[in-house]
Amino acid sequence: MNKYILTGVLAFFLEGGLYAQRNSPPPTYASDEGAKGLKKENIFIGGGINLGFAANTFSVGVAPEIGYSIAHWLDAGIAFNINYISQRADPSGFYNDNIRLRSFSYGGGPFVRIYPVQFLFLQGQYEGNWTNENYNNTGYEIKNKFNSSSFIAGIGYAQRMVGQNNFYTFIGFDLLNDEHSPYNFYGSKYPIIKAGFDFYLRPSRKK
Repeated sequence: MNKYILTGVLAFFLEGGLYAQRNSPPPTYASDEGAKGLKKENIFIGGGINLGFAANTFSVGVAPEIGYSIAHWLDAGIAFNINYISQRADPSGFYNDNIRLRSFSYGGGPFVRIYPVQFLFLQGQYEGNWTNENYNNTGYEIKNKFNSSSFIAGIGYAQRMVGQNNFYTFIGFDLLNDEHSPYNFYGSKYPIIKAGFDFYLRPSRKK
């Protein structure tokens, strides 16, 4: 089922990107405009909202980020995350929906985005995460704490102007098999869907 969702979303991204290419003027990039060294207007700050779905599982989170546009085809930075996950472990309702697993996690790590074309990017991100988990079985409660690692890879669609702003959507998967990963919830490895917005800092004023 997940592969059909992924195929449909990617087709949507590509069609939207082709439409934007046909109806937008040629872009200009602040990173192409001559000055050497780090430039303030190439620094971006923003983030997105994460959503995840699998069988009887729901995830939602926020992911603030800060990064730098190294070139018109390359971004790098650090992203943070706060995630809440809920899994109904009794889908049949035999126990009156009294078996649930909930977790709250936070973490972060470096990311890289590569733009093979203007509107499409590939992203890889390593994350370290800390998770607090609560398991409730008909009133009996167990609490656990875990550390985990994730490597999230995927593809996204962007409306990006270096030096101005960037709106993006992204879909990816955790490629590692850490059983305590917030994206691999007790054997349910679900797609990570993100939508976000970044804005670039204004250039320094020359005196």
